[in-house]
Amino acid sequence: MKPENPFLFERSLVVGVVDEAPGVKTYTLRLSGSYSAEPGQFNMVYIYGLGEVPLSISSLPSKRGSFTYVEHTARAVGAVTGAILSRVSTGSLVGVRGPYGRGWPLREAEGRDLVVLAGGIGLAPLRPVIKYVESSRGAFGRLNILYGARSPDYLLYKYELEEYARIPNTKLLLSSDTASPNWSYHVGFVTDLIEYIDVDVGDSMVFVCGPEAMMRTSVKKLLNSGFKSDQIYVSLERRMRCGVGVCGTCQLGHYFVCKDGPVFSIGELGEYFWIEGI
Repeated sequence: MKPENPFLFERSLVVGVVDEAPGVKTYTLRLSGSYSAEPGQFNMVYIYGLGEVPLSISSLPSKRGSFTYVEHTARAVGAVTGAILSRVSTGSLVGVRGPYGRGWPLREAEGRDLVVLAGGIGLAPLRPVIKYVESSRGAFGRLNILYGARSPDYLLYKYELEEYARIPNTKLLLSSDTASPNWSYHVGFVTDLIEYIDVDVGDSMVFVCGPEAMMRTSVKKLLNSGFKSDQIYVSLERRMRCGVGVCGTCQLGHYFVCKDGPVFSIGELGEYFWIEGI
């Protein structure tokens, strides 16, 4: 039997748009009822006449009637993402293919403490993890959420951050690189918050996503705090173009980030993680 063409996309209706931060918006897309995805996976989103771009799935898929709804949080960093923010609005049609990649190892994390560590837009692929843990709260131990941005204006999902703190057995720590009026949380880098983690280091997992420099600093601090390399997972989401490991653009050593990741343990990546420009 001939395999399905992985480059075919589904026409998807944009049913909602939320302004999150300067240059960042969240889009709710309506897909077919058969669509499903796991936290940490991504879709290729196509803008008609321009091109496509990989975007993390920033919500748990929600089935309503004969449709499935997912959210994507996009930041303007190039031609396609810039077009998404400037041209795509409620009622627009976009192309979607996916989901692709390997997500966060939530099944392996069951019964253990969990740390979610995000910087800036890095919260987008980790938001479904928080929602998943909330919906299956008894399956996990303590949840620590560490999140920071360059300023409070750049924090995502401000309308629900305080709800995270109300999840049972959860500790929420927020940071801003710079001080601002009415900011009552930590001033400094999000990596500073690692010293306040409240979990069983020997029986926990850490999921990290954010700028690469922030992830490297985070991993160094986590390792120095006693976490092992096979307990720490990062989402690389870099240089992905085809989504299925064909073009080779995202090759990292013997891995293809789009197919073998984007989520990897530090133990898997080894020296690749520490090479500048990975």
